[in-house]
Amino acid sequence: MTTLEKGGAELPQERAIVTEIPGPKSRELEARRSTAVAAGVASSLPAYIVAAGGGILKDVDGNQIIDLGSGIAVTTVGNANPRVVQRAQKQLAAFTHTCFMVNPYEAYVEVAEALNRLTPGSFEKRTVLLNSGAEAVENAVKIARAHTMRDAVVVFDHAYHGRTNLTMAMTSKAHPYKAGFGPFAGEVYRAPMSYPYRDNRAAGTKVSGEEAAVRAISMIEKQIGSENVAAIVIEPIQGEGGFIVPAEGFLPKLVEYARAAGIVFVADEVQSGFARTGRMFASEWEGIEPDLVATAKGIAGGLPLSAVTGRAEIMDSVGPGGLGGTYGGNPVAAAAALGTIESYEQDGLVGRAEQLGEIMVDRLTRLQSKHSEIGDLRGRGAMQAVELVSGDSHEPNPALAKAVAEHAAKNAVLVLVTGTYGNVLRFLPPLDISDELMADAFDVLEEAFAQALA
Repeated sequence: MTTLEKGGAELPQERAIVTEIPGPKSRELEARRSTAVAAGVASSLPAYIVAAGGGILKDVDGNQIIDLGSGIAVTTVGNANPRVVQRAQKQLAAFTHTCFMVNPYEAYVEVAEALNRLTPGSFEKRTVLLNSGAEAVENAVKIARAHTMRDAVVVFDHAYHGRTNLTMAMTSKAHPYKAGFGPFAGEVYRAPMSYPYRDNRAAGTKVSGEEAAVRAISMIEKQIGSENVAAIVIEPIQGEGGFIVPAEGFLPKLVEYARAAGIVFVADEVQSGFARTGRMFASEWEGIEPDLVATAKGIAGGLPLSAVTGRAEIMDSVGPGGLGGTYGGNPVAAAAALGTIESYEQDGLVGRAEQLGEIMVDRLTRLQSKHSEIGDLRGRGAMQAVELVSGDSHEPNPALAKAVAEHAAKNAVLVLVTGTYGNVLRFLPPLDISDELMADAFDVLEEAFAQALA
């Protein structure tokens, strides 16, 4: 067992079950929540957290839960990362808000400079800071439309881009994200995604990345016309859709098409960005250089911040006053982002993501050899997933995913369920988690599969 020091407090890095999970104090809080919080806000595991650090979440009942979710890829540098805490505390003591559109401050500029340097592409860039991933994606569309003077936006099957009206239209999955919330923003068109596991099953032959791209491009040309398309927006690795990694060649072919047609290519790196995949950005795996990159989640160590970064001539298509927001680039969040970026660059976290990926692939490959219900193992770096199916039929098996996640939760391991069909287990550990905690977590997962399939 190791002990992690966080802000003077010590949090033992070990799984501990003190009560059932969720315990009595968490259940009391859940009862209060039911009369105070809107029912539409759901929680995967209602164990109320009082401390977190390394790979551990400590709840009000004293249980210590191994964190394989990172708040959905947010606390990538680790919860209460000392670099983040120090910078945020210093900024809190100085001032909490001025609104950058009224009185600017240096931290905003520093974050923009860092993102211009870190995002793919050696061309001149500009950045705007915002609050959430959905807000970043929506602003990327605004910028693309202003630059091209076109209206249409192309997105993909299984995509998730957010919960605003426009980003709900861009999101593929109806329940729970879209059902009952329409009508949605117009001029959004959906193209077929490269989904190697299901493409190859359906066709009976291997569908290459280039072939999948030609399929999508054909749809764009027939149904919209490239001359009407402002932006192609895609997650280089789809998040809520099930950690779908497109076949090699799919993304470069789309970029090539967009360049030739004068379409702005937007990479939604909200979940896949910032060292998560073993590269600073997932776009780097195939060497693509998006025109615009939307980021959030792992950008600020848990504080609300997002950004759009891209080619200067595209970003500057919007005139003064056309971009911004009251809280966008809040000084405390910006300070936290500087600490977060410092941690990525100075604490070896990109390499650590690769190491964690190797650990997960090894354990999940061994599990897959035992259980044919694990139809597919996919991901990059510390962004891995398994798609669960009903044996040889390859039909989605959401019941198994739920059973495994529930068994893991009762045994103090947090695993998130995702995917269009609700049949994917995704693994997003904080990058400062120990090898020992990873081994313990996957021992529990092995037990969970054995029990669920007994």
